[in-house]
Amino acid sequence: MPQEVTTSFALEEKSKLVKSLRRLDMVGFTLCAFVGLDTLGSVASNGPQGFFWLAALAILFVYPYMLVMAELGAAFTQEGGPYEWTKLAWGRFAGGVGALLYWATNPIWVGGSLAFIATDAWSGQVFAITSGSIGDYLFKLIFIWFSIMVAIMSLSKGKWIPNIGAMLRVFVLGFFTITVVIYGIRHGIHGFSASELSPSRSVLLALVPVILFNYVGFELQSGAAEEMDNPQKDVPFSILRSGILGVLLYCVPVFGIILVLPSTAITGLGGFLDAVNVTYHGAYGGAAHPLLVASTIGFVGTLITSGSVWMIGADRTQAVASYDGSFFPYFGVFNRRLGTPVRVNVLSGVVATAFMVSAIAFFDSGSDATFVVVLDIAVSTTLLSYILIFPSVIMLRRKYPDVHRPFRVPFGNIGLYVSTALIMFWVVLGSWVGVFPGTLDRLLGLSYDFEDNWGVSRMKFETYTLGTLAVILVVGIAGYLSASGVRNQSASISIEDPDEGLAEPPAHF
Repeated sequence: MPQEVTTSFALEEKSKLVKSLRRLDMVGFTLCAFVGLDTLGSVASNGPQGFFWLAALAILFVYPYMLVMAELGAAFTQEGGPYEWTKLAWGRFAGGVGALLYWATNPIWVGGSLAFIATDAWSGQVFAITSGSIGDYLFKLIFIWFSIMVAIMSLSKGKWIPNIGAMLRVFVLGFFTITVVIYGIRHGIHGFSASELSPSRSVLLALVPVILFNYVGFELQSGAAEEMDNPQKDVPFSILRSGILGVLLYCVPVFGIILVLPSTAITGLGGFLDAVNVTYHGAYGGAAHPLLVASTIGFVGTLITSGSVWMIGADRTQAVASYDGSFFPYFGVFNRRLGTPVRVNVLSGVVATAFMVSAIAFFDSGSDATFVVVLDIAVSTTLLSYILIFPSVIMLRRKYPDVHRPFRVPFGNIGLYVSTALIMFWVVLGSWVGVFPGTLDRLLGLSYDFEDNWGVSRMKFETYTLGTLAVILVVGIAGYLSASGVRNQSASISIEDPDEGLAEPPAHF
């Protein structure tokens, strides 16, 4: 049976894991990770072309991505899946850097984006919250630390938050879609011409990082792979079900928006609620307000469950990198009573809180251009991590051909290579556009005013962008060097049965 080299520390921490995720839990978990409402308005604000690229990438990115993750997640079922796949393919150091890139996005995204969108939505429809007030800080702190507490609690209890989040998505987007139909019947269809739907390179380059950020998350559940009842069978099932439903939950509402509303009615990152506001008043008249309040609460609920589910999966992945000797060992400890990586969870909460406080206190509540630039590169680190994760499926087929694969990408090696090439093309494109915006536009002869788009000079943008990546790399190197003692206490474990041999855990490192 194929073996992997791990650490004695890892064997001890693995003994604390408790199987809690059943098939339907995994569907809810993955749907909650995959469907995020925070960027839906950005796609819809681009009108028919936004919908075109949303639908096109569902075929050209989501479908092959589902196939690749189903193979990896069902065959390599170790806790911290994305780290483990990268480590087995490229080595521990690459796995550690990939895990750090994968994790670093989430606390900054929760504290610097989701908390602000949630506060603005709540203030607009439920009760007013003055920017910079005590209430503003308090609301955002509750938002952040609720997400963290969900990740800290045992998975047998915490899994119900993603399950509720999945149902909230179906309710909010389903009711909105029904409302759009009623609005269209009463006020007519705005419609669009074939020329408006015709794809343009400039809109693609503007939207590809946003759409890809929407469309990732199938591998997140594998961060808790050894806490699943039957990952070999349930991972492909949950990916297929959540993928189909998730694409529909994105595409149907966006298509409805562009049919009944002009793109000027949608104003960007939090613009989904713009569409909700217009359509609800147009469809329900004076009865719209209580429905708007309910939908706003549901919308905020989807944001907080997005943060929670990514904390659950990504924090586990970072903890696994730590107990396997690829990051600071301190963060590799799982709480014996809860079975969760509390130290990484708390670190995520501290980083999210620090980013939120700095945004309010020093960057004009997140509207300052410099803050937006830092936030943009922080959230784009997720896309960069996939450059290491995606091609690991090919390397693992070569290095471990005898590992049983309950699901395989169809059409043999040709199907595998084509699927991997497609998803790599899109994620490299999205990463490049995120780190070096405007460069491809200029190369293709398209106009691009950098300062008009970002509010800062290109030099300042690249300084922050490359500086952020450099900091992450330095932290990754320091974490790897600090874990040499853990790596020296090596142990072996079955790749196909990572639970094997854990009945008698070794002494604590």
